[in-house]
Amino acid sequence: MKNSPHFIAEQFFTPVSELTPLGNGLINDTFWVKAESSQFVLQRINRTVFPKPLHIMDNLLRLNEHLEKTPEKSVKLKIPALLKTLSNDDYYLDEQNDCWRALEFIENTESLEKLVNLEQARQVGFALGYFHYLLSDLEPSLLHDTLPGFHIAPDYLRHYQTILTITVLQAEPDSLYCVDFIANNRYLTENLETAKAQGLLALRVIHGDPKLNNFLFDRASKKIISLIDLDTIKPGLVHYDIGDCLRSCCHKPESNEFDLALCEVILESYLSEAGAFFSASDYDYLYTAIQLLPFELGLRFYTDFLEGNRYFKVTDPKQNLNRALAQFRLCESITAQELAIKTLIKQLRR
Repeated sequence: MKNSPHFIAEQFFTPVSELTPLGNGLINDTFWVKAESSQFVLQRINRTVFPKPLHIMDNLLRLNEHLEKTPEKSVKLKIPALLKTLSNDDYYLDEQNDCWRALEFIENTESLEKLVNLEQARQVGFALGYFHYLLSDLEPSLLHDTLPGFHIAPDYLRHYQTILTITVLQAEPDSLYCVDFIANNRYLTENLETAKAQGLLALRVIHGDPKLNNFLFDRASKKIISLIDLDTIKPGLVHYDIGDCLRSCCHKPESNEFDLALCEVILESYLSEAGAFFSASDYDYLYTAIQLLPFELGLRFYTDFLEGNRYFKVTDPKQNLNRALAQFRLCESITAQELAIKTLIKQLRR
């Protein structure tokens, strides 16, 4: 079959001896492939989420070209290289016009779902900071915005408010808590975008989704050697990356508290790499980002719950409501530690 993963894989390398699903991602179809002379990652880009997959490919090519100009910079962090087809193309379009790509497979690595020690946290901070450093001299306007509206919190709030006006709310405590929490904290959505509009925060190249399981740890050294899932690379504020990374890594799911000790290690390690290009305003808005990102994600979860779980996959009807509750309580924990977090940021300022 010309649309089968095996057939597609052989457009890149042949013959293919093994092909198995890879990872637990919810967006793209991903496979590990072993061919006679190579092993690689094969992916089909999800056109429902990314309606312009060729924009993603343009961005990845631009990223690879940029890093090839200064190969000495990539020693500390490896970005998976794009592999060409047998016809020397950068991707393959199947009969349904789906876009497939092949990526370098980085051997002997693993991703984590939870940090278990401070050294892992230090590695995460380093990797995100070094990633931003690697791309700090790449002009953001050269990249496509592959997900317009992503991380634009005021837009999420406006959409929620529209949905709320046409929804009959159930009088259950958890749902009413979410409504009240959003109403009392909606001001958070404006802060970063206002600072950007005022020229206080500059657009840079961001990863877009630096959650913990997108960092690859070397199995032997236990150091992070790669950052993957680059479809959301786009022009944006590094604050969204920092806030989302800390939201992912410092969330204690059993209590929904924010782990300040992990935050300190990640931020210190991050700024040791990225602090060179940080401005005074960048530091000023770090706490704002840390507070915003769990609120933003909770807002998105709750809106999706009200809409009937259309975007985020669920295993039961209330899963997005419970996800929203967890993020809002994480946001509460961050707010309760505001003084301590701001004191930490002040100590880390260069």
